[in-house]
Amino acid sequence: MLFLPRLLILVVMADQITTEDGIVPITCVPNHNNDSIIIPLYPQAQSGSDVEEDVLPLNAGPLQYSTTLTNRQRGNMVSVLPATLDSLSVQQLAAQGELTQLKEYIQKDKALINCPDERGFTPLMWAAAFGEIETVRYLLELGADPHILAKERESALSLASTGGYSDIVTLLLSKKVDINIYDWNGGTPLLYAVRGNHMKCVEVLLERGADLTMEADSGYTPMDLAVALGYKKVQQVIEHHILKLFQSKD
Repeated sequence: MLFLPRLLILVVMADQITTEDGIVPITCVPNHNNDSIIIPLYPQAQSGSDVEEDVLPLNAGPLQYSTTLTNRQRGNMVSVLPATLDSLSVQQLAAQGELTQLKEYIQKDKALINCPDERGFTPLMWAAAFGEIETVRYLLELGADPHILAKERESALSLASTGGYSDIVTLLLSKKVDINIYDWNGGTPLLYAVRGNHMKCVEVLLERGADLTMEADSGYTPMDLAVALGYKKVQQVIEHHILKLFQSKD
């Protein structure tokens, strides 16, 4: 689930959110206990569809909540006020893609590059999770470690795969990260890309050697998951990859 404090939201469309693969329907549920809006991280099965409604083998995914929205997700190009920016952490700045302010912070203290928050998420992880590729590129060039795992084994690669940010996935893989890294839920980058119905991201991961046989704790393989959720185009991508593997052995 994504937990988004109302104080940081300037503009948010109530029934959709934008990822690299386009606009995804969401459901906003007020949380009266902490004055937040709770947004399911993944598309939900529609009633009457052929998708198994109880199939949620990866639970809420590696990114269970967030404290920020990117400019892209707010639906505008206006940043939060400078006075508010000054109060944000390096992790929040990275998630929002506020690169100018982030650079100022890091120039003052280089140790902030890999500084984790309370869950072990580094600025690179937050930038990867929200598709901020320029921030990801800047942090990597500055020496951010893409191999760091958060407290529940979340990785920058898994977070980027969850959002379907294939360009960031490609960039992280160029840094020799473990393509089959698994988290607390047994989820791998490929499983999360399939769970989000991110075709391009699935293609990139398969081309780079992601293991199709690895299962989540629920017992689902990537193909099992695609079939259970009714993601036919993702199934076709996986089937095409398997066919190429067989042909290469002939």
